Amino acid sequence: VFIELFFILSSIWLHQYYYVFGFLLLVFLILIITCAEISIVLCYFQLCNEDYNWWWRAFLTSGSSGLYLFVYSIVYMSTKMVMTRGVSILLYVGYMLIASYSFFMLTGAVGFLACFLFVHAIYGAVKVE
Repeated sequence: VFIELFFILSSIWLHQYYYVFGFLLLVFLILIITCAEISIVLCYFQLCNEDYNWWWRAFLTSGSSGLYLFVYSIVYMSTKMVMTRGVSILLYVGYMLIASYSFFMLTGAVGFLACFLFVHAIYGAVKVE
């Protein structure tokens, strides 16, 4: 999924054209499905250990990909871009911090909603007599 990140960052910061929007949509759908599945599996393991405080952990599990995005953007800045002024570096890091936080919120919400629906489904099927 994050191989496309190089091409997206190149199109944003290095003024290169990006043509493969259909493939980007496919990669985005794979990202959403992967975040949901990983959050559900880790939530299931947590519920098996009788730890029922899954709310924030479900959000942070899939939201941690935003941290990866920020770290990758710093590596991308140091290897692919030539910046000499401090203001340029500050603007780049600021914009990528905003983008990473938005990505964190998006993937965290996907993970939380997937776990919420999963927990609702498994506890909705329990019959108490």
